[in-house]
Amino acid sequence: MPEKAFSNKVRVRVNGLLVENRKLLLVKFRHPTREGSIWMPPGGGVDFGEPMEDALQREFIEETGIEVNVDGLRYVHEFIEPPLHALEFYYDCRKTGGALRLGSDPELSKDNQLLEDVRFVPLAGLAELPVIPEHIQRHFEEEFSKGKCIPKVIRS
Repeated sequence: MPEKAFSNKVRVRVNGLLVENRKLLLVKFRHPTREGSIWMPPGGGVDFGEPMEDALQREFIEETGIEVNVDGLRYVHEFIEPPLHALEFYYDCRKTGGALRLGSDPELSKDNQLLEDVRFVPLAGLAELPVIPEHIQRHFEEEFSKGKCIPKVIRS
């Protein structure tokens, strides 16, 4: 069952697409509305009054220990899976510091954390994992190879 802090309201989320050596940084977490775990780019909710780029930098440090600069917007994704509803903004990012480690979600108690793992996954291996949103699983490798893109709305 999803954490009450995330349920029955529209959330604005930011996620970062950090690629190093043709590997995408992903976080594995226990999905709040489905059985099992999923992988997705690091990110989380934007606090009231917090610029989205600042929120993304904060979320990266909380979840992965990595400091980033936020580059251009690549995707906008609307996630609706009641009781969850989120507008997610996916940005290209560049590492500026820090060291990779599995972090935590400060909104959740220590015994109810969703984060399970963090790692760089080869772009060619994205199709082998349950990556959300599925667009990243199916199309990110090709789109990344083309370089910068015009932001687009993706649907699951």
